[in-house]
Amino acid sequence: NMISTFAFLLVLGVIVDDAIIVGEAIHTNVEDNLNGEQTGLQAAVNGVNMVVKPVIFAALTTMIFFAPWMFLSGPARTFTRAISLVVILALTFSLIESLLILPAHLSHLKPANPKNPLTRLQTRLSNSLIYFAQKVYQPIIRFVLRRRYLTAAGFIAMMVLSIGLLSNGLVKTVFQPSPESDQITITIDLPQGTPYTRTLQVLKRVQEAERTLEREINTKATDQTTGKKSKLIENWYTRARDNQVLALVKLVPPETRSLSIEKTADRLRALIGDIPDAETIKVEYQDGDNSPAIQYVLNAKNPDALNAAAQDLMAKLRSFKGVYNVINDTESSADEILFDLKPGAQALGITRSDVARQLRNGFFGAEVQRLPRDGQDVRVFVRYPQRDRDSLEFLGQVKIRTQDGRQIPLAEVAELRFGKGVAQILRRERQRAIVVSAEVLPERISEIREALKNDFFDGFDKRHPEVTRGNIGRAEGQAQFVKELGVLGLLAIGIAYFLVAVAFRSYFEPLLILLAAIPFCFTGAMIGHLLLGLPLSLLSYLGISAAAGVAVNDNLVLLDYVHKLRDRGVDGAQALVQAGVRRFRPILLTSLTTFVGLLPLIADRSLQAKWLIPVGIGLAFGVL
Repeated sequence: NMISTFAFLLVLGVIVDDAIIVGEAIHTNVEDNLNGEQTGLQAAVNGVNMVVKPVIFAALTTMIFFAPWMFLSGPARTFTRAISLVVILALTFSLIESLLILPAHLSHLKPANPKNPLTRLQTRLSNSLIYFAQKVYQPIIRFVLRRRYLTAAGFIAMMVLSIGLLSNGLVKTVFQPSPESDQITITIDLPQGTPYTRTLQVLKRVQEAERTLEREINTKATDQTTGKKSKLIENWYTRARDNQVLALVKLVPPETRSLSIEKTADRLRALIGDIPDAETIKVEYQDGDNSPAIQYVLNAKNPDALNAAAQDLMAKLRSFKGVYNVINDTESSADEILFDLKPGAQALGITRSDVARQLRNGFFGAEVQRLPRDGQDVRVFVRYPQRDRDSLEFLGQVKIRTQDGRQIPLAEVAELRFGKGVAQILRRERQRAIVVSAEVLPERISEIREALKNDFFDGFDKRHPEVTRGNIGRAEGQAQFVKELGVLGLLAIGIAYFLVAVAFRSYFEPLLILLAAIPFCFTGAMIGHLLLGLPLSLLSYLGISAAAGVAVNDNLVLLDYVHKLRDRGVDGAQALVQAGVRRFRPILLTSLTTFVGLLPLIADRSLQAKWLIPVGIGLAFGVL
C-alpha cells in the first residue's frame, strides 16, 4: 500500500550504507594492491573482513531501534508497524547483498583506465575527498582532540539549545501530524428538541454560503504557474437530520490548488455567520483524529459539586488563546419547564410520578382505543387541543386529579420554573460524571495541557475536594502510547548496548556510542523542524530512531578501525586521527546518500506524503 511504498523511499538512503562501507573497503584494498600482490578475489575477501563486524552489528542496531514501533498498541500501530516491517526486511536483504553478492561482483574490479573521461572525473572527485580529509578534516580533529573538554562542552551546549527550542515553543509539538485533507467538513449541532423547521433554516444558510463561496473562489482562483483560471471546488453535499446539519465540500487535489484549504474553510465559516442557538459548529479540514483535542472527565457523587467543577474547568479553558468550542456533555441549549412539588402536595396524596404521568397524558396523549383498519391497528390518543398545548398560560390551569377524584390546579401543588434540559447522564466509577472537552489549535495542545497540569489543577483539586478527574479520549490514548513507547524504547537501547558490548568487548564504549548518537540526532532533528517550520510529532521520533541507528552505524565503523590501529601499537590519540581520516569517505557518503535519498520525500506535496515528512526530517537532519 501507500505506507509501504513511502517506507521504501524512507529506507532508500539507509540500505545503501552497508554497500557503501563494504564497497569502499574493497576499493581501498584494490587501490593498495597496485603491485598485484593480491588477486581481485583476495582483495574483495580482505575488504569484507575489514568491515564485516561493524556492518553486521550496525544493521542489527538499526533494526533494533525500529523494532519497538511494531509492538505499540492503538490506531497508530497500523502505520508504524508497516514502516518498521519494511525497514527491517529491507535492511536484512541489504546486509545479505552487501556481504555476499556485492563482493562477488567487486572481486572482478579492474584498475581504472586513466584515459577514460568518466574515470578522470571519478578520480578527481575521489582525490578531492581524500584531500579534504587529509588537509581540512585532519587538522580539525587534531584541534578538537587537544581541546576535548571544550569540544564536549560545545556539543552539550548545542543539545541544551535544541531542547530550549522545544521548551520555549520555537518548535511546536503535536502528538501526530494533521495534514490538510481534500475535503472540508462542517458539522452544526443544534440543541436536543430543536424543531426540524429550524434545522432546515440552518441548512439553507449553509447552502447559500457554499454557493457564494463557489462563485467567489472558482471565478477568482488563478493557477500560479500558468496564470489561467483554475477550479478549486469540485463539488459539495449537504443534509439535515433531526438537530444536526452536515456539509461536505470537496476540493481539487492540493498539488493543483491555488488557495490553501485553511483559507477556504475560514472564508466558508465567515459566510455561514453566527448561529446563536447552535451548540457546536465544527469546521474540519485536516486528516487524523477529529475527536476533541482536550478532554477531561470529572466524577462526583454530588451533581451540584460536579457541575460547579465543570464550569470552573470550562472557564479556565476559555481563557486560553487558540481554544474554542468548550463544552461539556450535559449541556443543552433547549429550555425545559421543570416542576418541584410543594410541601402540601404529599398531604393530598399527590406524588411526583402522578404529576409527570398526567402532564404527559395531557400533552403527548393517552391511548384510549385501537381500531382495526386494513389489517392493522390504529391507535387513538386523547390529549389537550393544539391551542392549549402551545400556551404557557394554559399550563398553570391544568388540573391534577388526586386519588379520591378531586381536581386541583397544577400551580397549587407544584412550582414551575424554566431550566436547561439534560441530554444524557454519564456514570464512571459508580459516580456521576461529566466530560469537558475543547477544540484547540494543534500546535498549542501540549502547551495548554502542561499549563493546566502545572498552574491550575492543584488549586482546582483544593476548590473541589469531592470531585476526581482524569484524562479521556485522545489524551488517554496518547498517554498510553507514550508509556508503551518509553518502555519499549528503553528495552531497545538495552539490547543495542548488549550487542555492541559483545562485539567490542567493552562496557564503556557502547555507552559512549549511544550517548553520542541519540542526543545529537535529536539536536539535528530539532534544527530541521525549525528550518522547515514544522512541529515535532510522534512520527518525528520515528525518524530520530532511524537516525540513531545510522549514527551508531557510523560510530561502529570508526571505532572498529580505531581498535585495529590500537592492536598494531598506535597510541589512542593518533589512532583516532588516522581512523577519522581513513573512514571519512565512507561515513560522509553514507550520511549524504541518506540525506539526498530523503529529499524527494521532504519536498513532496501530496496528502499521503504529509504523514511521512516528519519521519524524513527526523532521519535526514538527524543523520547530518
